[in-house]
Amino acid sequence: MPLDTSPDAAHLPDGLMAALADHEAGRIAEAEAAYRAILAADPMQGQALYLYGMLALQGGRLAEATSLLSRAAQARPDHAETRFALGNALWQQRDKPGAIAAWQQALERDGTLLGAVLNLAKARADSGDYGATVALCHEATRIAPFDASAHAALGAALLGGSQPEAAVRAADTALDLAPDLAEAHFLRGTALKQLGKLAEAAAALGRAAALAPRHAQALLNLGNAELALGNPTAAEQHCRAALAADPRLAEAHASLGCLLTNTGRLPEAMAACREALALKPDFAEAHWNLGIAQLLGGDLPAGFAEYEWRKRHPAHAQEFRRLPQPEWQGEPLEDRTLLVLAEQGLGDAVMFARFLALLAARGARVVLACDKRLLPLLAAAPGVARAVPRDRPLPECDLWVDQMSLPHRLGTTLASIPAAEGYLRPDPARVAAWEARLPKRRAGARRIGLAWAGNPLHSNDANRSCPAAELRALTGMAGDDFVSLQVGPAAAEARSIGVADHSAGLTDFAETAALLAGLDVVVTVDTSVAHVAGALGRPVWLMLPQAPDWRWLLGRGDSPWYASARLFRQPAPGDWAAVVAAIATALATEPSALY
Repeated sequence: MPLDTSPDAAHLPDGLMAALADHEAGRIAEAEAAYRAILAADPMQGQALYLYGMLALQGGRLAEATSLLSRAAQARPDHAETRFALGNALWQQRDKPGAIAAWQQALERDGTLLGAVLNLAKARADSGDYGATVALCHEATRIAPFDASAHAALGAALLGGSQPEAAVRAADTALDLAPDLAEAHFLRGTALKQLGKLAEAAAALGRAAALAPRHAQALLNLGNAELALGNPTAAEQHCRAALAADPRLAEAHASLGCLLTNTGRLPEAMAACREALALKPDFAEAHWNLGIAQLLGGDLPAGFAEYEWRKRHPAHAQEFRRLPQPEWQGEPLEDRTLLVLAEQGLGDAVMFARFLALLAARGARVVLACDKRLLPLLAAAPGVARAVPRDRPLPECDLWVDQMSLPHRLGTTLASIPAAEGYLRPDPARVAAWEARLPKRRAGARRIGLAWAGNPLHSNDANRSCPAAELRALTGMAGDDFVSLQVGPAAAEARSIGVADHSAGLTDFAETAALLAGLDVVVTVDTSVAHVAGALGRPVWLMLPQAPDWRWLLGRGDSPWYASARLFRQPAPGDWAAVVAAIATALATEPSALY
């Protein structure tokens, strides 16, 4: 920060102007000697104390700077810049309350001191008080409407307060004032990424990195944007550049771990996550990424232990509730009511329903709280005494547990996954109703169900969903009858590939199960349909992206979770044509494998 030299030269002691000139010219030893001489003659000379304190602060001698600036504040109690500098020294010594008090005192003396306003805003942001942060940054832009850094700070505050659209506007204002302000480009790109505008985000973050090649956070966010755009090579390059700029950036190690997991380099991925955890032991995202890598590699005990950190992950923590009753940790369950809380996707609730029978076998009365669309199907699952809607008031219980914590609590391994052969049964009456609506059985013809898209709101949907047009290579095959299992917005695409749309009848998952029961094989992407088919023990052929979800492991054509599943994997990112071609070949040459 520039040195404040407001007193008139006539009021300065002999030698101070020369000392200041040495200071500003970088002749530190000469300036320090001069300041010492002045203070030896007058120990409470406020201007000399302030300037000498600034010299110590600039040199990283924080304790000495704090002592000098505290004496300067006593000597000149109305000098706002002294208290501002004192606050900076205290902040660097991690005395946050002292720093905040000093900055507030500076503003009491000069309400237009921009640096003090911005530093207070940073302190409020660090404490998570984004309302106060935004208010302070608005004040900064009022004080200095043409200062780009003030508008950039406002944008950062708005972004921290989950207002990415407003953050983009603030960044644009900053860039109008200073087109080459790297921090504003960084802010703009980060906000655009939150808005899902990945290409624009990458462009803005690339500009920030070009302007500030050592801006580690900009490089990291650029890497994350490239990964989301499906460019893993570029993503890795930027992530490693971020680590070169700041080897202690735990977030970059964690992101590298995620990226390496997505490209199947699991030992490297786990090592990167552990580097992050060495820097930040309670870093939930790094624990999560480590758990995903371990699960993908088949180490279920270690992976599910780390997967417990999902409950502290910033993106997911709000989805979990804590009940007044004790959380089940694996203790005896005989004659106790255990409330199991379904979580995450609908397919997850179906997949992990296999564990409920194990709880009942331990003597528990199992109550499952799940999405209402699953109630008719899972209420009849083995081990379930009662199923209730997840979004309604929950019944009384003795203990509760999150559903996806069950394999961790039960010590599940790949070899001990229960009920891989199937554990759900369709409603016979619904099966009969769907049988009447399906194409009549023809000699040699198979009924093949198709689902090509998952929930469009899923964070990985662009990776796991297959364009409907790719399936024309299947639906154009003669001799078989194809049935759409698609629901949601993609259901309207059924007719474009020559398949009837049955989405109107698929009102809940009991209906889906009944429809699946009448099919010979289900061809689906990684969505809830796959789990229902596997849980029914129906032949299910999964179309998987090259970077699959952890549950499908790596390199296998089968699944330990579902004995009836066969996995068809992309040979390269986005290559659905190869997957569909492999399925078409299997349908044409391996009919006996379906039954």
